Amino acid sequence: MDKNCIIRSMIENDLYKFSMSYYYQRTTPEGIGTFYLTDRNGQEFSPAFTESLQMEFKNLESLALTDEEFNWCLANISYIPRCYFEWLRGFRFDSSLIRISLDGQKHLHIEVSDYIYKVTLYEIPILATVSEVYYRMYGTGNVDWDYIDSQLARKAEISNVNKLKFANFGMRRRYSHEVEDHVTEYLARNARYFIGSSTVYFAMKYQSIRKDLKPIGTMAHELMMATAAFMGPKEANYYVMQKWNEIYGGAMGTMLPDCFTTEVFLRNFSMDMAKLYDGVRHDSGDPLAFGDKMIAKYQSYHINPLTKSIVFSDALDFERALAIQHYFEGRINVSFGIGTNLTNDVGVQPLNIVMKLKTFQVNPRQPVYRCVKLSDVPGKELGDPDEIRSYKVILGLE
Repeated sequence: MDKNCIIRSMIENDLYKFSMSYYYQRTTPEGIGTFYLTDRNGQEFSPAFTESLQMEFKNLESLALTDEEFNWCLANISYIPRCYFEWLRGFRFDSSLIRISLDGQKHLHIEVSDYIYKVTLYEIPILATVSEVYYRMYGTGNVDWDYIDSQLARKAEISNVNKLKFANFGMRRRYSHEVEDHVTEYLARNARYFIGSSTVYFAMKYQSIRKDLKPIGTMAHELMMATAAFMGPKEANYYVMQKWNEIYGGAMGTMLPDCFTTEVFLRNFSMDMAKLYDGVRHDSGDPLAFGDKMIAKYQSYHINPLTKSIVFSDALDFERALAIQHYFEGRINVSFGIGTNLTNDVGVQPLNIVMKLKTFQVNPRQPVYRCVKLSDVPGKELGDPDEIRSYKVILGLE
């Protein structure tokens, strides 16, 4: 792959994209999903920007899983079976499926639709491409590597001194491939409690420096969103927990609670699931209040919270992560997924873009349902406004 291309490997993607892709193959192999991009900052873009995006998306079509990557995945992602990576060897991106447009206010719109076990793989490469093309066209010029290294040195010291465990979760809104590569190598060499990367490609690449580096991740909101679309939101969390365990048998045991608010999740988090899952990931709302609720839930089942863990991953920097670690010290195990603060701390304003599931059709013979993501932060809901209101009524949130 040309080193000027933004995405350079089939496994330059978040681990949870592959785990969810296999989940869909097992549970809804005929399911059809549509993802759409939301720019929370409402940036203005130009036709030249969309043309550059189209060229970069075309480059995705040349990606293919190499023999080296295939063998590494078998050895390091053993909970996803060989048959999946055999399928991935034959998978190719299709840029014609990615629909790009600008509206009258020059706001960017991107949608992509396909069978969900395939289309889920598009999200992170699309987001990373939008971010890097943006900085190529509208950035401030050359990257200040001295600034980046001084920031990394400070962050590594905070982690080393305080035994703060963290992973890089930063591909989706990174400044560039080159910056994420540099950041990952620096952390692998200098941060003793750096445990891995959600970007599988970089986890593989820098195991040459740190044999204990791992690809990190489990699932995203889209699983619950797709499930709720065809069976309703009341039991969607529980259904996903059951199916995930059937498929992964106790591996990848970190659940994501806030898709329809943590309050709703805790109704579904029965004793058997609380004992079965290793822990949860915090992704919205007050992290301290969230952790207190999880501890109380475990204690209500007479489960020692110190046998469980919380991965905090909501817009973190190292100072905030350290404050969270101090708060929960001796109460529950914590680790951190830190994204934009690692891969886009270069002295510019990061984009605030997300890509979520818009619709889901469980098979071609069924209706197309609109998807909804609520949140522990009021006003950050995603989806059709009427559908959002319907979910809130069904779940007793209004």
